[in-house]
Amino acid sequence: MIYIFDTNVFMAMGHFFPSRFPTIWAKIDELAQTKVLRSVKEVRREIEVNCPYDYIEAWVKKHHDIFLPPTEEESKIVSDIFKKEQYRGIVRREKMLKGLPVADPFIIAAAKANKACVVTQESLKPGGARIPTICSDLHVDCIDLEKFLEQQDLKY
Repeated sequence: MIYIFDTNVFMAMGHFFPSRFPTIWAKIDELAQTKVLRSVKEVRREIEVNCPYDYIEAWVKKHHDIFLPPTEEESKIVSDIFKKEQYRGIVRREKMLKGLPVADPFIIAAAKANKACVVTQESLKPGGARIPTICSDLHVDCIDLEKFLEQQDLKY
């Protein structure tokens, strides 16, 4: 199984100090090195703009190769996502106006194209424009960080 991490998962991982949770970080490193853990270029950009954790920024720089640009197939999926009016709200107006990175549609597209599982801290909002809602509609697996840790049998 391939996992595509959302920005908010990296931010949540910021609470797992590497010196206090070495087993978890060793496994996260291994999953990144073996390309089981991936993300998208826009997640990296979001982290660069808004990350309060130096060790998360350092980890992202060390593993920069897991943050992939969209393929042609993924770009088509992103386009298809925006064809549905309900999903256009996934890009907040303030981010568009400020030219800030927007990762959510690219995360979903990467997971769909790679038959991967999205890992996000967002919750399902039926009828809304949230990652779990769109994943459900597109038949893409979507879990939260706790479920990911459980699936990987990661414990302190």
